[in-house]
Amino acid sequence: MRDEYDFAKMAGRKNPYVRKLKKQVTIRLGEDVIAYFKSLGEETGIPYQSLINLYLRDCVAQNRKPSMKWQ
Repeated sequence: MRDEYDFAKMAGRKNPYVRKLKKQVTIRLGEDVIAYFKSLGEETGIPYQSLINLYLRDCVAQNRKPSMKWQ
């Protein structure tokens, strides 16, 4: 092994699996929902779309279902 490596000469490449990790969809959300996640994103430093994804992923992991009780 070398003592030092010159990474400046290395060419970067994109992740070939990135398209398989996420899929782009169009979804309509209420302005209040978007505002909530945007403010939460500013507090945490995490992009709001990532926060929405994390929340939905947690719902899937916990097998949560929406409450459909109408008052």
